[in-house]
Amino acid sequence: MAGEMFSVEGRVAIVTGSGTGIGRATAMVLAQHGADLVLAGRRAELLERTAVSIRDLGRRALVVPTDVTDSDACERLVDATMEEYGHVDVLVNNAGGSINKAPEEWTVAEWHQIVDQNLASVWFMSRLVAAPMLEQGRGAIVNISSGASFLALPMVAPYGAAKAGINSLTRSLAAAWTSSGVRVNAVACGAIKTEGYNKSTKQAQRSDEVVLGPGNAIGRIGQPEEIAYPVLFFASDASSYCSGQTLWVNGGVKAPTTS
Repeated sequence: MAGEMFSVEGRVAIVTGSGTGIGRATAMVLAQHGADLVLAGRRAELLERTAVSIRDLGRRALVVPTDVTDSDACERLVDATMEEYGHVDVLVNNAGGSINKAPEEWTVAEWHQIVDQNLASVWFMSRLVAAPMLEQGRGAIVNISSGASFLALPMVAPYGAAKAGINSLTRSLAAAWTSSGVRVNAVACGAIKTEGYNKSTKQAQRSDEVVLGPGNAIGRIGQPEEIAYPVLFFASDASSYCSGQTLWVNGGVKAPTTS
C-alpha cells in the first residue's frame, strides 16, 4: 500500500526542459513509477535521447520540440498530448535558466528572455493543462522554482524575481483549482549539478563541485535525481493533502562563513 501511494501508473506527464538535468531525471523517475511521458524542450536530439531511455523501461514517450516562451507553441504541445494520449494528469514546469550579470549590466531583452523562460512559460502551460485536468476532476502541476526566489543573489536578480513569481503563482493557481481536484505545488532547488550550474561555476572560475552562494548544511551540491523524487511526491497521491506549497530542497540551511 505504501508503495502504491507513489505510483503514477497509467498517468500521462508533460515535462518541459526534459532533455537534460532536472527535467531528464524527473521524466525518468516518473517513467520508473509508471507514467507515460510527453517530452518538451528546444533541443530535439536531447529529447529523443531521453525518449529512448523511457521506452527501454517499457513506457511510452512522445517528443514535442517546444519553445515554452511561445504561447502558441505551448498550445500545440498540449494539443499533441491530448491527441496522442487522450488525457494529461501531470505537468512539470521545469524549463528555465539564467545568466549571471550584475543588475546594471542586464539589457531589457535579457530581462524579457529570463522572465518569459522561467515565469511566463509556467503561466502558459498551467492554464492550458488546467482545462482537461479540471474536466476530469484530477491533476497535479509541479513547478520548478529555485532558492534564488528566497535569497538575495545580485548576479541573477531577474531570475530570482521570476522564480519568486513562480512561488506566488503556485499559491494562486492552487487556490483557484484545488477544490476542483487539481493540485499545484513547487520545488525550489538549491545548488544542483546541471548544465546551467556548471556554466555558473565556470564563469566564477570555481570547481564544478563547489556550492555557490550561501552555504548548505550537507556540504555538497545535489544531483538532478534529488529533485526528481520530490517532484514524484507532488505528482503522486503521496501528496494528496498538499497544494499551494513550495518545498525548498537545498541540502539544509547553514549560515555563510563570516571569517
